[in-house]
This record gives sequence, C-alpha cells and structure tokens, in this order.
Amino acid sequence: MTELPFTATLAWPLLATLQLLPLLGAAAVFALGERSIAVAVGRVVAFVELGLAVAVSRHVDATSPALQLAERLPALGYHAAADGVTALFVLLAALIVVLMTLYELVRGLARPGRLMALILVAEAALMAQLVTVNLLWFALAGLLELSLVGILIGYWSTSTVENRVMATTRFFQFQSVGLLLLAGGILILAWGHADASGRWSFDLFDLIEAPVQGRFQTAAFFLLFYGLAVRTPLFPLHGWLPNVMHRGMVSIAPSLLLGVKVGIYGMLRFVLPLTPEAVAEWQNFVVGFAMVGVFYAAMLAFLQTNLRRLLSFAVVSHTSLIVIGLFTLHPAGLAGALLLSVNFGLAATAMLFMVGFVYRRTRTTDLDRLGGLFERIPFIATCFFVGGLAIVGMPGTPGFDAAHLVLEAAMERFGAFPTVATALGNVTAAGFLLWAFQKAFIAPRPKEETATGEALPRLERTLPMEYLVGGLAVAVLLLAGWFFDTWLTLVEPAAQALAARFGEA
Repeated sequence: MTELPFTATLAWPLLATLQLLPLLGAAAVFALGERSIAVAVGRVVAFVELGLAVAVSRHVDATSPALQLAERLPALGYHAAADGVTALFVLLAALIVVLMTLYELVRGLARPGRLMALILVAEAALMAQLVTVNLLWFALAGLLELSLVGILIGYWSTSTVENRVMATTRFFQFQSVGLLLLAGGILILAWGHADASGRWSFDLFDLIEAPVQGRFQTAAFFLLFYGLAVRTPLFPLHGWLPNVMHRGMVSIAPSLLLGVKVGIYGMLRFVLPLTPEAVAEWQNFVVGFAMVGVFYAAMLAFLQTNLRRLLSFAVVSHTSLIVIGLFTLHPAGLAGALLLSVNFGLAATAMLFMVGFVYRRTRTTDLDRLGGLFERIPFIATCFFVGGLAIVGMPGTPGFDAAHLVLEAAMERFGAFPTVATALGNVTAAGFLLWAFQKAFIAPRPKEETATGEALPRLERTLPMEYLVGGLAVAVLLLAGWFFDTWLTLVEPAAQALAARFGEA
C-alpha cells in the first residue's frame, strides 16, 4: 500500500495549523507595512493561536504518557505529536506572545509592524520546536528562532550602537557554538541509527529503537546537553545573558528566550530518553555543577547595580534548580522541574515587562537612579513583586509546590546535604530579589534629586493596557498556584514514564 503524503490522527491537522498560522499572520502583517491595522491583525493572530493552544490541551489525553495527535509528512521528515508536557509548554508560549502583542502597544516601539511580524515568525519557530519529534526539525526551528531574536536585540535595542553591537555579537557567538554542539550530537545519534538499521533517521521513535552505545552515547549526551545548556542558560555557559539583558532589548527579546525554556524541554524530550546510560553515568556531575550555579549566580546578583543584569543572574540561579530536579530522574523531580520551568518563565516575563514599563518612564534601570517608585506606580511595583515571589516559590504560586517536588526528589536521590544546600540557594535567591525590589521601588529617591529640594519628576500614571498586561500575568500565576493539581496532571504521566526508564518508577 502506498504511503500517503500527509497523515494526521485528527480530521484537522491541529499541530500543523499551530505552526503555520503565525507564519501566515506574519506575512499579512508584513504586507500591510506600518499601518495601524497591521499591529491589530498581528494581535488577533496571537489570540487565535492561544485558542489553538487551548484546543491542543483539550485534545491531549492527560492520563496517557504517549505522544498523541500525530502528524506525518515523510517526504520532508515532518513528524509532530504532543503529550501533556507539550500542551503545557504550548499554552505558555501562546500566552506569552499574546502578552507581548499587548506590551508592544504600550511601549510604542519603532516600526511596530515589522516587530509584530518578527514576533509571529518567532512564535511559529517556537511552536515547531515544541511539537516536533524530529531532532533535525527541532534544530532548524531553533536556528530560525535564535536568528530572529538576534535581529530583535540588534535593531530594537535601547543601548548605543556600540553596546548594541557588543550584545548582538556576544549573543551570536554563544548561540552559534550551542547550535554546533547540538548539531554534532544529532549527527552522532543519526549515524548510530544508520549503522544499526541501514538508514538515516532523525526521528525520536526511530532513534530510541536503535540507540548508540558506549562512548558514542556519552559523546552524544554531552554535545546535546551542552548545546541546550547554552540557550537555557545554565552555569557556566551563561556568559551571553548578562550582556544581552543589559544592553539589548528590555523585554521582548529576553522573554522569547527565557519565557519558554526550550532548552529544558529539549532535555526532557530528547536528551534523557535517547542517552539514558550516559545520563545515569554523568547525573551527579551535572547536579554538582547546577548546585554551584545556584550559589554562584545568586552571589553575583547581589553585586549588580543594574536591575536588568540582576534579573539575568536570577534566571541562571533558578535554572540550575530546574536542572537539579530534571536530573534526579525521579517522577516527582521531573514533574517539579517542568512545572518550575513554566512558573519561572511566566514570572520572569512578568518582571521583564514591568522593568520595561519602568524604563519607559525613567529611561534607566540603574538601581542607584531608581527608588521611590512604589508611591508613584504602585500597580507596576506590585506586579514586579508578585513575579519575584513566584520565582522564589512563595505559597499561592505554582513555584511553591513545584519546588517542594524537586526538593523531595533530591532528598530521596542525593540525600540531605545537597538538598539542604540547594534549598539555601533558593533562600539566597529570595534575598537578592527582595533587595532589588527594595532598591528600585521602596528605597528613598536618589540623593542627587533630594539634595536640591526640587519636586520629584512627574511620572506617567499607569495606563489601562499596563493594567491589562500586568493583571493578566499575575492572574495566571496565582490561578496556576491555586489549581496546581490541574497542571500537575498534565506532566505527571510523562514524568512517571520517563523515570521508569531509569528504574525510579
């Protein structure tokens, strides 16, 4: 029987639509140029994409760990599927892009039509990475997304030309190395499959059936892991992030990189199942580096004088906690790590947007030049504060239960000392985020302003769209915390099935 050129489990190719709709929307926005309707069209497309993401979550059987909704186009190597983990990350990605389209309206950035088109293409690339089960498609979609983010950093940066070039250059240097490492790992896996079966394949299911062995699996593990660790980012491969955060775009580009942690998703989807022996062998090595990263980044955060750089080290510190949960290879640790990733992504995005609103008013993010902002823009300050509480895992936020799952799994797998040390690192993170909030929003205004006795410069009041952006982000964070079991149900079956491969079921 002749194989059909395109097959799909559902009558309507939902996953293909999820990837193609932003591309079609970007083409329409680009054709409309800089007319006001272009931005409106882009915003409508983002909301429809969110609706498609909800449809994916409703069609996925959350009780099954199997990849579902399969779609194939063999001629192009296209193979997409989804499980509960995919559904959760797709929902997060679509929500963050919706918030970006609203945020862009408030910020009034240059050439909003072109910016909206780039955001939509980046969303399509992001969705492709989340639904594909083909490693080559995953790498190519990642290349497209990172290239677009580099353009955003270079063209829409708030810094001088020299600083903008520095940030863009550093970004492309690190990400190019990461993509090359990722490509090397993919080629080793595909070569191993070809050696065993006589044909090349980059498909997850094919590679699991005929995995590489011995030192070749170890090489594939390190190449894949380090390639994904660069973009996550994980200590000590985080050197690009402080420059990009400080000298690049204030919010949109960092949110595309940090809001949805594709590196963590890639580790769970590809690295752990395809290199299980190497993962088990080098598990303690990875966790040890991650523990160092928790404290190293936290200590450096206390030394920062710029709010954007401080947030970059907060990301590195908390990413290390996620990796510790992932490499417990325990059902609770895996589930907790995935939910922490989603929690940190949304919380960091909310904080970045609030920093963008502050920058629009003050034209600075230097902590020494901020202060006294709570009495003038209390809603923005409160949203920043709630985002910080979510990152440190306060009760009422999804980070609270997720962090407990990670720590419980770490206690069972590694013992009391490493777990207590990790918990202390999280407490340190709480300290520097609260210190940043105090410096920027609660502390008295700068001395050079008070010395003259002049009235405080008048700041624009919080706009309705700022209320909408901040309110939506905070509402989702709180609802996710209150209904934590709903999200846990999505990731738990996949976490249990993966842990079973390592004897932790």
